[in-house]
Amino acid sequence: MTTEFGLHERLAADTVVLGDWPLSRVLLMNDAHYPWVILVPRRPNLRELYELAPADLQVLMQESVQLGRTLMRLFAGHKLNVAALGNIVPQLHLHHIVRRTDDPAWPAPVWGHLPAQPYGEDALAARVALLREHLAVQPP
Repeated sequence: MTTEFGLHERLAADTVVLGDWPLSRVLLMNDAHYPWVILVPRRPNLRELYELAPADLQVLMQESVQLGRTLMRLFAGHKLNVAALGNIVPQLHLHHIVRRTDDPAWPAPVWGHLPAQPYGEDALAARVALLREHLAVQPP
């Protein structure tokens, strides 16, 4: 058990850090198929939502709502999928995936449907800039 927050190696490999909110590290999933952002509470050794202190749980839910509202506005989604699976990455993290009826996995879950399609350099820079501007994250 560690007493300091660290990002799980799989999350670090599959995402781009957008910045920090009061509780969470905000990450962009490097998959151009979907607008997909992940919140990771910056607390060590968490696996489940119920392990958060009550005040932290309240902040995480507020951050999740703020993120969802912004993503749906920016990307004109038909549905927002929010999930905390943790089967491969045990560190507590919340996926926020904007779904559209014309996306490649609709209406199925995104997991296992297609291999991730990393953003091209220019597309990644544009997506990161857009999200940082609208999410008002702080540098980590």
